[in-house]
Amino acid sequence: MNGFDGSMTMLGIVIGSWIVGNMDPKIIVTAGFGACLAMGVSGIFGAYMAEKAERKRHLKTLEDSMLTDLSDSIHSDASNFVSIYAALIDGVSPMLTAVVSLIPFILTLTGALVIGDAYIISLILTLATLFSLGLYLGRIARENILLYGAQTVAAGLLTIAIVALLGGI
Repeated sequence: MNGFDGSMTMLGIVIGSWIVGNMDPKIIVTAGFGACLAMGVSGIFGAYMAEKAERKRHLKTLEDSMLTDLSDSIHSDASNFVSIYAALIDGVSPMLTAVVSLIPFILTLTGALVIGDAYIISLILTLATLFSLGLYLGRIARENILLYGAQTVAAGLLTIAIVALLGGI
């Protein structure tokens, strides 16, 4: 889910920048990396605190059932490991998907692309990333992967439409 958040956040930044006529790729790259950092830190710390609380509750319930202290056990170690692992996944995934949307603007900074092309390529990459995430979710659910892909793209297109409408106000 956090990967979806990363793509959608960048979609908002890119579409908003396009609508206001921003022609400076440095602004998009800087804002994008700022958003990546914020999502990463939020994902890591938020997930860690939530996972740690849930795991501690589960461990305390297990301790109460077993009438023993499990603080120095493999259960406690596993609980700590899972909390850290989940936090890293939740923090890194939105950063990775967000960076995909920034690649064309980074290339624009190097002179490899012009800004107009960067906007279009970024939108295509972002919608492709959303579609891929949908395919993955459909596979996990063991349901129609194309339907899931279409739903995630529809969410992206809805975001584009809303940002465009708000930008015209």
